[in-house]
Amino acid sequence: MFYEGNWVDSFPTNYQWSNATSITKGMAPWGAVALGEIDEVVQRLHQRAHEPQAWWEEWCAMAGRMERTADAAAAERRDATAGNYYLRAGTYYYTGERMVPPGEQKLAIYRKSLRCAREGLTRRYPDLEFADVPYEDSALAAYFLKSPRAKGRAPTVVLFNGLDNCKEMNVLFAGVELAFRGFHTLAIDGPGQGESLRLRSHHARYDYEAAGTPAYEFVARRADVDPKRVAIMAYSAGGYYAPRVAAFEKRYAACVAWGPHYDYHEVWEKRWAQMKKSHNSVATSHFQLPWVLGTKDMESAMEKVKQFTLAGVAEKITCPVLITWGEEDRLTTRDVADRLYAAVGSRDKTLKIFTRETGGFEHCQADNRQVGIDTIADWLSARLL
Repeated sequence: MFYEGNWVDSFPTNYQWSNATSITKGMAPWGAVALGEIDEVVQRLHQRAHEPQAWWEEWCAMAGRMERTADAAAAERRDATAGNYYLRAGTYYYTGERMVPPGEQKLAIYRKSLRCAREGLTRRYPDLEFADVPYEDSALAAYFLKSPRAKGRAPTVVLFNGLDNCKEMNVLFAGVELAFRGFHTLAIDGPGQGESLRLRSHHARYDYEAAGTPAYEFVARRADVDPKRVAIMAYSAGGYYAPRVAAFEKRYAACVAWGPHYDYHEVWEKRWAQMKKSHNSVATSHFQLPWVLGTKDMESAMEKVKQFTLAGVAEKITCPVLITWGEEDRLTTRDVADRLYAAVGSRDKTLKIFTRETGGFEHCQADNRQVGIDTIADWLSARLL
């Protein structure tokens, strides 16, 4: 039975809005949102529940308030305060942009989000570097967050996203905790993700080692990284990407599937069937999959996603593997986690199930992301520190 309440389900009849709001709330531990500001937006959206445009109008209105305050603080050289407001503005713009179909409006909102996030990150995290990871004849956008606790050549995590998240989020909800433990983090927008999709037109692909290998080589060349202690991790849909990379790029020393996948086409068959009945009953907008994959419509997207399977692939993984799953996950079912775990060829493999008692029972621990990253960081520390 799924949890019902104001925290996880801000909009009980609209899971798409609820899930996106829950993800936004999850950024609170890292100062990238304020719960009172989120509540203001949620209350206004309840009054406009039947207006699809209300979503981006209200989130962007809040983002604009934060951005103006940040600009004023920056002009007065109150950089610490400006950084806080910029971070919140960036998150709110990104949340609003999520429901806008691909086009000029979406791109304009995203540029505002990126600008604010960068202004916030540079002010609040002096150990963060902007990076471009070579990829084919272009590059993938990334941040390298150095750990101030690292000594010598340190262990490092290469961190990809999923279908909806971006490096501006995961460098905080994962990178900051990993830095505290002594890990450097390369938070990267891979093909089909964040800046690499929106501003560089790199679409998702089934053979994700095409991005995972250059990401490994980018960090391994650094004098502050131990090339023998580099882990690959990815979030949500990245539960397909990270195992795929680990299967074919053997230089990674560990793999974390933060949310499992095995046959991604099978998952999308179920989602598409739900979308046909009610587009608000699933977490993803109707345009998301074709846009991420670079196809013209859902029919062609569904055909392309048939390649996204770990059958015959997971068996090739030999490094230690951690798979996480929440028992009330509404995006992937327990059997997906079990199939992936059973198929992984590694001797050292762990399936962590989060429950109502532990917290983190939603998809990728969106209800309590801190318990997710604590578990992951502990697991990585035991193997790479």
